[in-house]
Amino acid sequence: MSWVAAVARLRARREPGVLVTVAAVRGHAPRRAGAKLVVGRTGTWGSIGGGNIEAVAIDRARELSGAADPEPELMEFALNDKVTSRHGVQCCGGAVTVLLEPLPVVQAVAVFGVGHVGLELARILARQDLDLHLVDSRADMLTGERLGVLGDAVAQVHVHHTPLLPETVLGELPPGTHVLIMTHDHAEDAALCDAALRTDGLGSIGLIGSSAKWARFRQRLAAEGGHDAGTIDRITTPIGLTEITGKEPATIAVSVAADLLRTFEQDRHWAVPVPVPAPVPVPAPDSVPVPDTMAEVALSARRPAPGA
Repeated sequence: MSWVAAVARLRARREPGVLVTVAAVRGHAPRRAGAKLVVGRTGTWGSIGGGNIEAVAIDRARELSGAADPEPELMEFALNDKVTSRHGVQCCGGAVTVLLEPLPVVQAVAVFGVGHVGLELARILARQDLDLHLVDSRADMLTGERLGVLGDAVAQVHVHHTPLLPETVLGELPPGTHVLIMTHDHAEDAALCDAALRTDGLGSIGLIGSSAKWARFRQRLAAEGGHDAGTIDRITTPIGLTEITGKEPATIAVSVAADLLRTFEQDRHWAVPVPVPAPVPVPAPDSVPVPDTMAEVALSARRPAPGA
């Protein structure tokens, strides 16, 4: 497997790792500059020459993977019989500089509702190195033509068309995913809020809307959903920077994105190693969980979107 494919595998598994590169060689050494090794928690791909160099680099790479906020670093190796380590002696006669570049697990964001504001937000977030999930019950919001503006995305974009129950996507999201609820239908928003509060392992939960909308939602989440006040307070509304008051879709999107980036910085500051999640089983069509009472009420209130 190439080092590029190995890095992609780690990202898909949401597993931290380190890319190790021979940055410089002086004299004789096992590999030339540019040789690469990818180190995961339990596996490695590629080689920087084996022996002491590689073993020490792997040890250090795994220490970096377990750190809260690792930075790239250089390691120097003198390859002579006067230098020993716990992994033995390498006496090729030269010297090697190795660069270790941490490959952290990237942030994940799920935008429920890809209307005017949702699409503008997606355009901004797509410029960040993250996993971006776009969820909508309306097929016409997710066409290739409409999402073509994301064609040069840095983010890895995952599109979910969920014509019946968008909230089922919540259970498929990676641990720590930040959820933004901004659909076209308040009943759909209500069901998503209720389901998000019942879903373990999510990051922040944000809801777009007015104070009047949130007052109604709080009452329903308590009365019909059975959530206590502390649980309901996990939902942030309004979303975005309060000092930005414009209502144009692009302005709202900039405000929400800026606030989310601030949350990312807080996550990075308080980061702890992310466990490798077990594969999520995909239910058969006839085994999709039955919605709880509040979700059923919300679903019954929904109106089919035009053209859906």
